[in-house]
Amino acid sequence: MNEKKKKKTKADFKKDLGGFNKYIRYMGLAFEMAAIIGGGTYLGVWLDKKFNSNETPYFTIVLSLFAVFASTYLIIKQILNDK
Repeated sequence: MNEKKKKKTKADFKKDLGGFNKYIRYMGLAFEMAAIIGGGTYLGVWLDKKFNSNETPYFTIVLSLFAVFASTYLIIKQILNDK
């Protein structure tokens, strides 16, 4: 009746937190994506102000779209590396 309790190893803790780690990883990807898009948009607005693009904010449009595509590419690349 005296069963010895098995001491948990690091691998056991990692196994227990397996699903939780994925949530944290994907939450980090969301913040990374937001930072890239926000940075690209901010840079575009700053360049438009610097070069006086009053009519059409070309830098903002181009850099925002570039940031969206770049962040999407990085997210897909990281997700495919997880498999």
